Amino acid sequence: MIIPQLKIGNLTASVPIIQGGMGVGISLSGLAAAVANCGAIGVISGVEPGFNFEGYEKNKYQTNLDALAYHIQRAKELAPKGIIGVNIMTAINNFEDMVKTAVKAKVDIIFSGAGLPMKLPELVKDSMTKIAPIVSSGKVAQLICKQWDKKHDYLPDAIILEGPEAGGHLGFSLDQLGDLENFSLVKLVKEVLEAIAPFEEKYGRKIPVIAGGGIHDGKDIGDVLTAGAAGAQMATRFVATYECDASDAFKQAYLDAKEDDVTIIKSPVGMPGRAIRNEFINKVYRDEKRQDIKCINCLKPCNPKETLYCIADALINAQKGNLDRGFAFAGAQVHRVNKIVSVRELIDELMNELRQY
Repeated sequence: MIIPQLKIGNLTASVPIIQGGMGVGISLSGLAAAVANCGAIGVISGVEPGFNFEGYEKNKYQTNLDALAYHIQRAKELAPKGIIGVNIMTAINNFEDMVKTAVKAKVDIIFSGAGLPMKLPELVKDSMTKIAPIVSSGKVAQLICKQWDKKHDYLPDAIILEGPEAGGHLGFSLDQLGDLENFSLVKLVKEVLEAIAPFEEKYGRKIPVIAGGGIHDGKDIGDVLTAGAAGAQMATRFVATYECDASDAFKQAYLDAKEDDVTIIKSPVGMPGRAIRNEFINKVYRDEKRQDIKCINCLKPCNPKETLYCIADALINAQKGNLDRGFAFAGAQVHRVNKIVSVRELIDELMNELRQY
């Protein structure tokens, strides 16, 4: 296969891969810049980016805004010719201010999921920042396009489709997660393309669809490109790189993971999530023993009186390598990850496999 460029508005990536945003602190400016320097699109996670900044305990809200601006600026300095994006979940309490901060910092593109980002177009108005909602079905893609068209006279600059094999939070029911035949990524790509076609016709332009969730190698990328996607989103494999911002212990959890270690949890976010089972998860979900919770008020759907643990605290601990007090999200194919490589080595390997597709 001839490797296509990934075009999103006036942005052109020579490598048709978007590195998925991974929080807390797994994809920050270090990883995003390394990916962008290789011609793909690097993405900073907008979930609690200030967790390791001075002042986080005293003023979490402002520290997160400052940290997001810092990481965008740093990534742009490290990758001056690259494309830098940020992933900001609609479920976080400071969603609007985080978006405004990212726009002010001149981030190239904002990806937004874990809810419906209906106000996103007005938050980036009169800026050069592109916006791409994250969806799990044609129905959701159609709903967002319909609302953005009606209320903002705007279409998504791109759409990220995350299938049922993705890591982290998932937009599927437990039954759907167990039915990979009917909810395969290739089928979902075709479904989304069909759903957005009327809007593309109305506006006279294509909306690039980037598909992710269980993408492991060049063949997987080739499959979604052949189905009509403009590119692929990949997250799990970028954890096993030297440049990933996670601790060595977090990366080692990926290398050690076996296929039956991957489990679906019920997250305080209110969505199912795919993670690597460990003693922390066993303790929380099997015994359902409530942990000591110091709520940091990060998520709209989370009720600290009912939740078994603070997910932000668990993910921060995991990022730092304290996996006895947290856990690692990961995609369904994490068991196939067996070594740490550089971002350059990984992308070269993927592109060589894609050429042979």
